[in-house]
Amino acid sequence: MSDSTHDTAPTQFIDADGIRFAYRRFGAPSGIPLVLVQHFRGNMDNHDPAITDRLASGREVILFDNTGVGQSTGTAPDTIEGMAADVASFVDALGLTLVDILGHSMGGHVTQQLLLDRPDLIRRAALVGTGPRGGEGMAARPPEVAALWTRRYDPPDEMWLPILFYRSPTSQAAGRRWLERIRARSRDRDAPVSVETATSHRAAASKWGAAPADGYHYLRRIQQRILVANGLDDIIVPTINSYLLQQHLPNAQLIVYPDSAHGSHFQFPELFATHLAMFLDADWSDDTRSAPRGTEPLTRSPIRT
Repeated sequence: MSDSTHDTAPTQFIDADGIRFAYRRFGAPSGIPLVLVQHFRGNMDNHDPAITDRLASGREVILFDNTGVGQSTGTAPDTIEGMAADVASFVDALGLTLVDILGHSMGGHVTQQLLLDRPDLIRRAALVGTGPRGGEGMAARPPEVAALWTRRYDPPDEMWLPILFYRSPTSQAAGRRWLERIRARSRDRDAPVSVETATSHRAAASKWGAAPADGYHYLRRIQQRILVANGLDDIIVPTINSYLLQQHLPNAQLIVYPDSAHGSHFQFPELFATHLAMFLDADWSDDTRSAPRGTEPLTRSPIRT
């Protein structure tokens, strides 16, 4: 078991395809690692330690900055396909041949694309607060929702309260507790997401949200077990899209949390971590790829820097 936690794991770097990726890894170094793919304008410090530390008791957890995000170098792609390719390059560089993925919001778009492009790399995946290509209300946000990203906040990270949490007093209070948790790391904090990267990612999300010619048929190609989760009223990626994912993915289950929104897992971190751990640890004999718990991670020789 690693002595590091979410707040103490050092930032490391690894080179892949001309990109220097920043990452942190901690937890039990056995079984199948869990890689977290972040939301729009999020970096490693936006992940919730109440979730990651709980999950790390049973597996290794890997946080990272994708290309152009935080401390990682390079120019952020303006397509979900490009972002997924970069995730694959990062995982390959670590020498891992099989991982589980947790993708939130735009990270869920990237995870779906990665499941299509590199099904060999992923055993199971969790899609939180996200939606399918061409999903309901995903091509463009209503003006009042779009304005939440440009409004001035003091301190700036309070921007996340109306974006990730429901308007109820209980949800907003949960949001403030989440802010306290993500502010707790006092040393070696990540760099903010640049305006240039945010612009590229916004373009990528808009393209993903535009209706594709084949509707949701592409989801039928994803054979892995999938956990879909969202809040009661997600104003960023409308909750209906979580139902669409569950209906069109062949092996998906859905959880909708009450009194919550786009960041429902941050509002119920202990419950979500329990649900996710149960999903990841469940023994399904028909998994397309699997490895027994308690074994060493499936790896190839890593690229070291």
